[in-house]
Amino acid sequence: MKRKVVVLGGGTGSSTLLRGLKEFPLDITAIVSVCDDGKSTGVLREEFSIPAVGDIRRVLAALSETEPLVMELFNYRFKTTSDLDGHTVGNLLLTASSEITGNLSDGIEALSKVFNLKGKVVPLTEDNVVLMGEMTDGTIIEGEHNITQNGTPIKRVYYKEEPIPTKEAVKALEEADLILLSMGSLFTSIIPNLICDGIISAIDRSNAKIMYVCNMVTQPGETEDFKVSDHVKLLNQYLGKHKIDIVLANNGAIDVEMAKRYESLEQKDPVELDMEKTKEIVDMVICDDYVTVKNNLLRHNVLKLSMHIFGYLLEQKKDE
Repeated sequence: MKRKVVVLGGGTGSSTLLRGLKEFPLDITAIVSVCDDGKSTGVLREEFSIPAVGDIRRVLAALSETEPLVMELFNYRFKTTSDLDGHTVGNLLLTASSEITGNLSDGIEALSKVFNLKGKVVPLTEDNVVLMGEMTDGTIIEGEHNITQNGTPIKRVYYKEEPIPTKEAVKALEEADLILLSMGSLFTSIIPNLICDGIISAIDRSNAKIMYVCNMVTQPGETEDFKVSDHVKLLNQYLGKHKIDIVLANNGAIDVEMAKRYESLEQKDPVELDMEKTKEIVDMVICDDYVTVKNNLLRHNVLKLSMHIFGYLLEQKKDE
């Protein structure tokens, strides 16, 4: 029987990790935060009063086994002078599918059959949630897009109204063999999954270990000067009784010129693996050189990452 892996995240980090995981014989469920309110997603949320579909589109594309042309079509973004400008075909399809089936979960399931997914995609909630941010200067910002664009460091995030998690998300966490917190923006991709009481309760009821795939570079306004242990400590603040058990972290060198470019253009620095401090707060640290460059951008080597995740699960099964 395949091991059940539940990935919590959103944005490009989660979809990147899933592209690697789908190459292994795993039962994958991706729980996706739905608080994005920028660009095409924001317009559709306002017009149709639905949760954000942009991150769900990316995850569907990542897990799909269809022809590349179909995925290119799904991710196609219109560039025009009409109301279609900025919208992606996938966002429009998800919205239409949700309208036809009556809710986002059923809309995703309908499209999942079309795209032959190697896993299941589940929204965190069916509620049209609004992410709130308290900044370090005391300012309260409403909306994910406004939080990320504000520029002031984030102190904490919370929802304007407490969301009700989907039954599918709760069930997946309760039955999981491993809960994975993906790489990605902590405050706007990962933590939005952990500020829902129903999700934290489900994690606490689960017997699964919690594994965190740490970012390779820091995020301006979110994790400046953070080392690996700082990432873990911040996530643990939002988790319940069950904290992070295992960390996957990069210990490979990032090219000096690449690091300088990230620092000057995006104010991002490599995340240092402070092994001793990290080992004080987790049971296990799995590290390797995960650095790869695609289209002149720093990326995790997701096949190597996924191989280590799968290897951990195989070892865990032997010990049972």
